[in-house]
Amino acid sequence: MIGEAVYVYKHSWQTTTMLIRPSTDGDQNAIWAIMEPIVRAGETYTLPRDMDRASALAYWFSAEREVFVAEDGGEIVGTYFLQANQQGGGGHVANCGYMTAVTATGRGEGRAMCEHSLDSARELGFRAMQFNFVISTNERAVRLWQSFGFETVGRLPNAFLHPTKGYVDAYIMYRSL
Repeated sequence: MIGEAVYVYKHSWQTTTMLIRPSTDGDQNAIWAIMEPIVRAGETYTLPRDMDRASALAYWFSAEREVFVAEDGGEIVGTYFLQANQQGGGGHVANCGYMTAVTATGRGEGRAMCEHSLDSARELGFRAMQFNFVISTNERAVRLWQSFGFETVGRLPNAFLHPTKGYVDAYIMYRSL
């Protein structure tokens, strides 16, 4: 139920080769293998670049989130979390975070996870989805979210210190469900 701290969405989604399903404890090594290079690069998430495995997994699997994995040919190639963006009066708006394995970039996993997350959010009764901090230099993600109807509703000037590009903007992106 939306607006509560914990909810469970058990729906799986599958194409010919890709399966998106709720994560299990046995997926943590694969999820860390996806997270570690992204965290270390420091280009798309506001996480410390030296974050250790335990802290990263605690962040990703925090109590208010439902975590999913994307499998392609039996290999976990992506993960995302779904949660309420805010509590109380803002609990009807969903929020997600997505990570795709560096080796799987450009193969459609991000698109499939976004589609699955929108369907999951609708089924859970959310009325909208909001991304709070999309790094402007993450152009592939910005284009993907726009292709799903997300609009940039806010710009945070120089809000993110990119490791090679310096201070860059972050976007707040939103769409109704």
